[in-house]
Amino acid sequence: MSFTRVDPIGRAEAAEAVLQAKRIKGLTWEQIAQELGRSKVWTAAALLGQHTISAEQASTVGRLLRLEDVVVQALQLPPVRGAGVVDTSEPVVYRLEEVVQVYGRAVADLIREEFGDGIMSAIDFEMDVERVEDPKGDRVVITLNGKYLPYREF
Repeated sequence: MSFTRVDPIGRAEAAEAVLQAKRIKGLTWEQIAQELGRSKVWTAAALLGQHTISAEQASTVGRLLRLEDVVVQALQLPPVRGAGVVDTSEPVVYRLEEVVQVYGRAVADLIREEFGDGIMSAIDFEMDVERVEDPKGDRVVITLNGKYLPYREF
């Protein structure tokens, strides 16, 4: 019996391996999501390191994308979230930040007006991204659907 040492990798390296395998196999996030029984947004976020993935889900992705065992294991590590993980120079991310800068205060006030003092959860949360055809140029529709959480007084 021989033993071959394989150095462990982290979630960031696993995400890069997923992106490369996805591209090589010519799969979409929607196709991968169907295999997992999840939404395309959750699937993309999870495989890019933002959500917890079960051993069964990681194995399914591993088989589908023909990932090495070290990648499948890394997909099961705890997620790494936060500003340091997101490339804010990526144009889509930059524009989303711009949307929050321009409309964030208005959205917060509208939520307070409709619900009271509280926030929209990003934990009990669903999101969708879809394309809507328009004769003046196709539109990107992003739906953010978070549970309302009122602030509690102690």
